[in-house]
Amino acid sequence: MAKGKNQHVVKHPDGWAVKGEGNSKATKVTHTQAQAIEAAENIARNQKSDTKIHGENGKIRAGNSYGNDPCPPKDKK
Repeated sequence: MAKGKNQHVVKHPDGWAVKGEGNSKATKVTHTQAQAIEAAENIARNQKSDTKIHGENGKIRAGNSYGNDPCPPKDKK
């Protein structure tokens, strides 16, 4: 299955937005960053892509991979 677009959580005039990488329009706008992160994670899981969480300054502060990670964790829980 093809990997989907990375999902970015960015500041928006109405709160926080989830935007697919390269998209000009937001997929979803929420009041809080936590709500936007949850929405982005759900989309990324479905598309087997990554999340990129931006801070208020616009710089990426966190992220997670839900696809084929080239460096998966070695511990087997």
